[in-house]
Amino acid sequence: MTVRDYIENVIQPKLQGDGGWIEYSGENSDELTVVFRGECSKCLILHRCVAWIESQILNDLGLQVHIRAVRKRPYFQDV
Repeated sequence: MTVRDYIENVIQPKLQGDGGWIEYSGENSDELTVVFRGECSKCLILHRCVAWIESQILNDLGLQVHIRAVRKRPYFQDV
């Protein structure tokens, strides 16, 4: 399973239960860029979720990655 498949099929459904949304954006060496939307985009403890995702990837895929979190607010919040 690729990191992209893992994000989309394992992590994403878990975050949707809380109104969040996560999207794989890309990777460069050991840095993984992930876009957080929905409730995740305004979460005050996003850093804890990012650390949890990094640990899940390490445990399940055996890959040590650093996640670069990008918050993307809904278009109607940009005004």
